[in-house]
Amino acid sequence: MKFTCAQSELNTHLSVVSRAVPSRPSKPILGNVLLKADMATQQVTLIGFDESLGIETSFSAQIEQTGTLTLPAKLLTDIVSRLPSEDINLEETDSDATLILTCSSGHYQVRGMSSEDFPSLPLVKEGQAATLSPEGLLEGLQGSLFATSPDETKQVLTGVHLIVEPEILEFAATDGHRLAVVQTVDQKPDATSEEASVSELDVTVPAKALRELERVLQLHQTTEAIALRFDPTQVIFELGQQRITTRLLEGQYPNYRQLIPKQFERQMTLDRKQLIAALERIAVLADQKNNIVKLTLDNDQQTLALSVEAQEVGSGREIIPAQISGDNLEIAFNVKYLLDGLKVIACPEVQVQCNTATSPSILTPLSGVKMTYLVMPVQIRS
Repeated sequence: MKFTCAQSELNTHLSVVSRAVPSRPSKPILGNVLLKADMATQQVTLIGFDESLGIETSFSAQIEQTGTLTLPAKLLTDIVSRLPSEDINLEETDSDATLILTCSSGHYQVRGMSSEDFPSLPLVKEGQAATLSPEGLLEGLQGSLFATSPDETKQVLTGVHLIVEPEILEFAATDGHRLAVVQTVDQKPDATSEEASVSELDVTVPAKALRELERVLQLHQTTEAIALRFDPTQVIFELGQQRITTRLLEGQYPNYRQLIPKQFERQMTLDRKQLIAALERIAVLADQKNNIVKLTLDNDQQTLALSVEAQEVGSGREIIPAQISGDNLEIAFNVKYLLDGLKVIACPEVQVQCNTATSPSILTPLSGVKMTYLVMPVQIRS
């Protein structure tokens, strides 16, 4: 293997694939990144794979000799990121799987391992295919990923449930205490008639893989349709020269649609930024005790009061204007859950709908993305 490439190019692509390299690999070779140089295509390909999540990316380089090698991901990234921003030369020695990096400031040798034992990324040969718009995909991920569960014992809840129907993408995520559902219209740019006939899809994708997909979408801001290939166990997202592959989560995802109330006795509309600011101030005291904030809806005054009682520490209370319909109500929530949902809503005003102090409440934006955020209240001890 022998090639020349820009330091910035190699550094960028290394940082992308390194996110699929485990910090504590079950096998030594999984701590490496696979490096392939192809003289025929003049492309360098990098792959990181933890046997569940795989990321592959390619870029152009001046390749003089084809070759394949695996190298320690962290060490290689640390070296390349500190090299001068210029063209660097990379050459594999003939004897001991060592890569030599040469630039104007000097040279470095990194010892690698043969690529023979590096696991191959899964392929979807007989599955189905769909194409998704990057805008719809990014909107859905931003509005749902935050609500996934970090608890690995509830494995199916650690992912986002993705439903693809003609022209509709639906994303759902829940951790058992709150539920985020986002529907976006899937208008694919420059889609051919073949691409436009989207297969129906109903799968649960691990949040870890989708966070990497979200990161890539934000980084590249592509307008090209994203190809998606899937079978009963795997899903592959292809965007340009990059490919993200992951195992699907097994198990029946909860029937979340039946959890969302159809009618509400109380409703209020608030300025989103004003509500966030008040919650962030009151959260300072909420953190001291149990992270619970009490909301008091006052129809007569058309105000919402936010209050916290932290025993032996202090208390706090704020009042903000709100457009309220229905009877007065006292209801309490985990302040973090409220803030998480409010911060991913992009429109200026938010609507809050509820029935009783013990039944689910719904937050929705008044414009923009069609999002439903359900939060379970906390019972208040009088």
